Amino acid sequence: MSLELLLLGSVAFFAGAVDAVVGGGGLIQIPVLLGHFPQVSIPTLFGTNKLSSIAGTSASLWQYARTVRIPWFVVLPAALAALVGAWLGAAVVAWLPREAMRPLVMVLMLAVAIYTFRRKELGQAPTRELRPSDRWHAAAFGAAIGFYDGFFGPGTGSFLIFGFVRLFGMDFLRASASAKLVNVATNLSAIAFFASHGPLLWGIGLTMAVCNLAGAQVGTRLAVRHGSGFVRKAFLAVVTVLIGKLAWEMI
Repeated sequence: MSLELLLLGSVAFFAGAVDAVVGGGGLIQIPVLLGHFPQVSIPTLFGTNKLSSIAGTSASLWQYARTVRIPWFVVLPAALAALVGAWLGAAVVAWLPREAMRPLVMVLMLAVAIYTFRRKELGQAPTRELRPSDRWHAAAFGAAIGFYDGFFGPGTGSFLIFGFVRLFGMDFLRASASAKLVNVATNLSAIAFFASHGPLLWGIGLTMAVCNLAGAQVGTRLAVRHGSGFVRKAFLAVVTVLIGKLAWEMI
């Protein structure tokens, strides 16, 4: 059992570091949880993953908020709407075919990657001032991303960062910081939903949460120290891995 916890803790640490910079921690944690607990139900494992992730995401948000100017009047409406959207997305899983989402998500990820590769100046610096009307656009954006995260999930952090950069003119560092609050909201909603529909692996989840939090501290410091250029490169790397993963699962 100790060796198992050591492995899961190491995975959670690495996932926390990656997730703090650009999201994508679930791409690392979920396959390991599925491989280690093949007899455990999917809602239990997904809820356990969220239990681990929310610790690191919350720690990242706290660190970012101390060093990066987060536009709260835009990010808070997005987070509140995402909280509701994630619950609704999780609730409709039983009625809609999740697998139908995979090709669409891969196409969207390809579009995001190509656009970001071609626009080398994208997200290097803020491109416009935020407007009062942006809070309503942010709420709509948060609700859509929250619904997607509750319903399907892969790439949520990447979509959040790209959306904050493209739609609201943020640089990559501020977009990554802003995405963390929305991630905390969707994780809270997912934990509440999954916990109400089956038991979570609380011992495993809390152990991984401590390690995820430690990894998040490392990842956030790297992002703040190296700035938007570093976050952009990490963003493209995670998006490329996600595209490959989705393509592999479709074969």
